[in-house]
Amino acid sequence: MEPVTQRATEKKRPFVAFMAAIVLAAAALDQAVKALMVSWLEPGVPQPVLGDWFRFLLLFNPGAAFSMGQGSTWLFTCFQIAFLAGVAVAAPRVRDPWTALGLALVGGGALGNLIDRLFRAPQFFLGHVVDYISVGGFAVFNIADACISVGVVIFIIGMLLDDRVAARAKEEG
Repeated sequence: MEPVTQRATEKKRPFVAFMAAIVLAAAALDQAVKALMVSWLEPGVPQPVLGDWFRFLLLFNPGAAFSMGQGSTWLFTCFQIAFLAGVAVAAPRVRDPWTALGLALVGGGALGNLIDRLFRAPQFFLGHVVDYISVGGFAVFNIADACISVGVVIFIIGMLLDDRVAARAKEEG
């Protein structure tokens, strides 16, 4: 029987607490900045930061990213609830820090936008998401959206790295 190395122990340790902390921190930051923007900005009136290239522009989005699916708010709410439940179920099985970080950032972004959908006007479960970051001619988004995008990229990188590690282990074994 082989002695358990520190690396083997770390690889088997679940990242539940780490993931929960990232999800909650991302959602809290998102909600805090949204509250600041709602109190500071006038809806639809751009506030230049770097000329017309980077500005704050307060919008209330009933749809998904890039304002798509504006008549399907209830569907996005259900999807975000299901995704968060999936992250909670998967978290004890995650053994890779990149996967954990990627899923947690996507989960934090989903939670941030879900809070809007549940508790903002026009009504519970159908609320509009607060968007306020406008860059160039790109869509207006928020910190939750940025967390989702960055989280997906990190998750994909983690999958690619995991595949390389598995291939190397197969070659050595």
